[in-house]
Amino acid sequence: MRVMQVMAGAEFGGAEAFFVRLVIGLHKAGLDQRVIIRENPARAALLRAGGLDPIELKFGGRFDLTTPLMLKRQLRDFHPHAVLSWMNRATSKMPRRCPGDLNYVLSARLGGYYNLKYYKNCDHLIGNTMDIGEYLKGEGWPTDRTHYLPNFVAADTAPPVPRKDLNLPERAKFILTLGRLHENKAFDTLIRALVNVPDTYLGIAGEGPERERLEKLAQELGVRPRIRMLGWRDDVPALLAACDAFVCPSRHEPLGNVVIEGWAQHCPVVAAASQGPVSLIKDGVDGVLTPIDDADAMAVAINSVLKDKTFADKLAKAGRKRYEKEFTEDQVVKKYLQYFQEIAG
Repeated sequence: MRVMQVMAGAEFGGAEAFFVRLVIGLHKAGLDQRVIIRENPARAALLRAGGLDPIELKFGGRFDLTTPLMLKRQLRDFHPHAVLSWMNRATSKMPRRCPGDLNYVLSARLGGYYNLKYYKNCDHLIGNTMDIGEYLKGEGWPTDRTHYLPNFVAADTAPPVPRKDLNLPERAKFILTLGRLHENKAFDTLIRALVNVPDTYLGIAGEGPERERLEKLAQELGVRPRIRMLGWRDDVPALLAACDAFVCPSRHEPLGNVVIEGWAQHCPVVAAASQGPVSLIKDGVDGVLTPIDDADAMAVAINSVLKDKTFADKLAKAGRKRYEKEFTEDQVVKKYLQYFQEIAG
């Protein structure tokens, strides 16, 4: 089985990070892959460290005619049985197939509720939540060509980041959030909630266009001294080990991969009830859900976890159980291997 993977993602992001984890996991499982990515030296280095030799292409705008030609050349050289493209840009750059041309099955993996105009040339579509699968069928995509394949996160553990490295008081509570600093992630709501979560520090691990606005808001609300802007981090397990609760405040979150990361590291999770977290979390069992954009409700939920260790431990234990049951690397890699065999074997 030969599979070509094509990713033209952003510099940072949850889908991009999962792409790297998945192709390395499939490589370890023995799958013969050709990996093509948008030019990104850091991502290429991660893939090479995992034993792969990625090909970097431009994946520019609508006038980039070189990338489709290079993709066609790679297809003819590698002769894949299946191609998996990731999201809109990579899929739209895939060359049109003509009668008598290479015989491969084209799938696309969607991490959100995307416009299907980009996917007309595909044979199958993958949603990483069941809700995305329902959306695809509701948009007219055939049921027998719609598939649900979840993400996984690594279970790597690490000692907690030392408090002095985060400039935290030794006994203060510490909550953590992760993600691109984008309006969809609603870090502004979490900053507003922090006003009513006393004696607690917030770490925001991520980068993006909202950073300056978030820092200004924190300053206006008087909570900037209790916020640590941590930038994009490669030591997420160590950060999660250092926190007392993980918070996902997103107003738009198709999957909520960060919820699974929190579960994997035994963290109690508080999340806004956007699409992904709602599809994952059983409220009060393996996490706490709050209304979207409701800073007061989020503050109440965070306080309920920080002030009740028994409740926090219960959430963390149940979340870890969900992770072990559904979202480990071994389970998800096996599902992808089975999927490729079913569609192209």
